[in-house]
Amino acid sequence: MCVDSLGRPLRFILTGGERNDCTQALDLIRGFKASYVLADKGYDTTEIVEAVEDAGAIAVIPPRKSRTHQRHYDKNIYKKRNLVERTFGKLKQFRRLATRYDRKSSNFLAFIYLASLNCWVT
Repeated sequence: MCVDSLGRPLRFILTGGERNDCTQALDLIRGFKASYVLADKGYDTTEIVEAVEDAGAIAVIPPRKSRTHQRHYDKNIYKKRNLVERTFGKLKQFRRLATRYDRKSSNFLAFIYLASLNCWVT
């Protein structure tokens, strides 16, 4: 999920449970103009960081411990990453999303869009 600076959902990409989330990162940020792109360590790949910097934004992604060159990131800006987690929490207030009642991914994604309206209205 991609959110704006107020924690409102902008874009969703639904993947299977066995897929790594970082495989969809470039599609999530494509087309957005941002000053900063915040993500957790799971998104610390050279490809993602370079794509963010090529788009003119600053990647605020903590480096993985296994990296030989530890990149610097702004820890104060990184604290705002919890907006994404809080948005997930707001969406999971809808029982249908929290327990994944829908069998078809298209129905599930449609309800995610419907539930995300709540974040924009309130």
